[in-house]
Amino acid sequence: MVQPEQIDPADFTLDEMRLALAPLLAEAAAFDGWSEEAVDEAAQQMGIDPAAARLAFPGGAMDMIAAWIESVDARMAGQFSPEVLGAMPVRERIRSLVLFRLECAAGKEEALRRALAIMAMPGNAPRALQLSWHSTDAMWRLAGDSATDFNHYTKRVSLGAIYASTLSVFVGDESEGKADTRAFLDRRIDDVMKFEKAKAQLLQDYDGFSLTRFLGRLRYPAR
Repeated sequence: MVQPEQIDPADFTLDEMRLALAPLLAEAAAFDGWSEEAVDEAAQQMGIDPAAARLAFPGGAMDMIAAWIESVDARMAGQFSPEVLGAMPVRERIRSLVLFRLECAAGKEEALRRALAIMAMPGNAPRALQLSWHSTDAMWRLAGDSATDFNHYTKRVSLGAIYASTLSVFVGDESEGKADTRAFLDRRIDDVMKFEKAKAQLLQDYDGFSLTRFLGRLRYPAR
């Protein structure tokens, strides 16, 4: 698949333009917010007409933030091959994927802080949830998850909660090498792994449970 950075900016479609501008836009957003001024700054750095660049973000700040998230999703998919992830335990696959996303945001904490505040606005919540779901789904698919039952949904909800809370710690973490964030992430993953283990045991017990037999025993108790 051809990446936006491999295309002459003069030949960009609007979708290619928004993804190509997204990393530069995130850098500019630390100073100008997620605004048209940030779009203009990113466009000038890439040698794109600012007026054309603005057309790539008709929805304003949320379109800009979505483009940044999608660009990280694309970088993540390009970074991790099935062979690399397949050699890791599931826990390490998820940890590596989340840490990669945090590394993409390193140095852009102020832009991320502003993005999280915008996404938390009531009117933006539905789209924010959609973006979160897409990213967590991408992580689980890269990690090799192929569940199609309700586990498909619970895994993504759990990872979404881990990722969101870790981002909140990350933006304010001033420890060396973001050590506090890494420790927080490890604790949260441990908690979810314990939950998944307990859930698996519960489902196993449930599979051996017969509602008909149980009701029969209530009606005709054993003597």
